[in-house]
Amino acid sequence: MRRLTPLVLAFGILLTLVAAGPALASSYRYWSFWDGSAGQWAYASLGPSMARPADGSAWGFRFAVSKDAGDEAARPRAAADFGAVCGATPAAEGKKRVAVVVDFGLPADAPSGEEPPQDAPRTACAQIAPDATAAEALASVAKPLRYNSAALLCAVSGYPKQGCGEPLAEGPGTASSPATATASGPADGRDSASPAGSGSGPSAGLLVGIAAVAALAAAALWQSRRRRTR
Repeated sequence: MRRLTPLVLAFGILLTLVAAGPALASSYRYWSFWDGSAGQWAYASLGPSMARPADGSAWGFRFAVSKDAGDEAARPRAAADFGAVCGATPAAEGKKRVAVVVDFGLPADAPSGEEPPQDAPRTACAQIAPDATAAEALASVAKPLRYNSAALLCAVSGYPKQGCGEPLAEGPGTASSPATATASGPADGRDSASPAGSGSGPSAGLLVGIAAVAALAAAALWQSRRRRTR
């Protein structure tokens, strides 16, 4: 039984590391995109450049430091209420109306040296062509916009001035150099919720830990077999 102790211990450490994997996921400072068509904000499955909102829908944008998962991202602080935003805007022939909510977030989420342009969320009723995308709706009411080479939405109304979906190791308010986006993020057609396309896989630390535990288990097994041959 004593010979099995190292193996049991190694296996226990391995399980601990695997269980801790989700907790090691990074937070990101980024603009998230929300579909409010049902009257409640839901993390959008398509980016604004691909989503084509229907007339009478609401769409939201929120800047915040959030985990790379829809259920953990910060929602817009204004209601997904088309009537409250577009109720006073008459319908126009050949146009659709889309309620746009832009939430610049909290000062604690702002990059170093910057502040949100305003405290309360901004709302506007976009009147756009029937086949226009959510990105076009946003551009019609909140210019200037800034995107990176991977079509990730980096700035709305010029905020923030720098950075784009950078990962933060220590939570909100931590300055970090911008990450280079290498995959689809919140601004384009995304299947993953990760802003920089890097949050869905295991971290490097987790992989190193698993390798170390595997080496420990192999050494324990070799030692156990050696004792048996004596």
